[in-house]
Amino acid sequence: MKKGPVTPKGFRDIEPNLAKKRREVITKISDVLEEFGFVPLETPTIEFAETILGKYGEEEKLIYQFSDRGGRLLALRYDLTVPLARYVANNLGVLNPTFSRYQVGQVFRGENPQKGRYREFTQFDFDTVGSLDPREDAKVIAAAIKAARTLGLESAQMAVNDRENFNNLPKEVVRAIDKIAKIGKEGAKKELSKKGFSNDVLETIDNLETSQPTQNLKEIFSILEEKYGLVKDKDFYFDPTLARGLDYYTGCIFELKPGSDSGQLSIGGGGRYDNLIGMFAGKDIPAVGFSFGLDRLIELL
Repeated sequence: MKKGPVTPKGFRDIEPNLAKKRREVITKISDVLEEFGFVPLETPTIEFAETILGKYGEEEKLIYQFSDRGGRLLALRYDLTVPLARYVANNLGVLNPTFSRYQVGQVFRGENPQKGRYREFTQFDFDTVGSLDPREDAKVIAAAIKAARTLGLESAQMAVNDRENFNNLPKEVVRAIDKIAKIGKEGAKKELSKKGFSNDVLETIDNLETSQPTQNLKEIFSILEEKYGLVKDKDFYFDPTLARGLDYYTGCIFELKPGSDSGQLSIGGGGRYDNLIGMFAGKDIPAVGFSFGLDRLIELL
């Protein structure tokens, strides 16, 4: 029997059973987010390339770019956060000072496909824009945990850290710290040693065990416990090795793990990013958000 054309590498059809399951998951998460005061938003799949470029550091090479018939340089969206930043910057006089939104949409990255990762995939983002209040960080974390519980992921835990803990460290050291869950402390130290870092720097890895939550994290943890009834070391925990988004996040950072093993692939992640939206608006606009990896999430269910 003659077969039809195949899809490009990293792209796929979503079969009916999986499509139905995806819709059910999206509906359950959306219901939780609306309980927390988030409202839906939709943005275009294609943006002008200049809107997207310059926001992702080394990962910018993964952005799909092309020219239209008029010679305008366009790009497929890499995530849902930069389009949100553009939207907020263009609607500053219309939106409330604090704006909480969620969005589900396809994003595109030209990376090597692997199990659970595709070049086209669905993100489920929710963010609060316009507030520095740690209560907003806590709200995002609590909403993500409640969504996971609603989906039946009773063992899921949120790993939390603060970028402030890495303020005086070179980026190479922070990247090595972020790999500890996968390669262990000795592996991280070996990697840094090969790059010529001194023993004083390598001791930073050993000293992580004595790291303490920053004052900002202590306040967020208190809100999670007192306002949302969450339990430290059951629903969330302090992880001094968590160091995501070096070119992106500015404060509290977090990743949702399927269980207590920090080496497990995350279900989603997020944090506070107070510089991005101001790049479009011409003034400082703080923000904090989280993104579910829908494909990985569904694989667990």
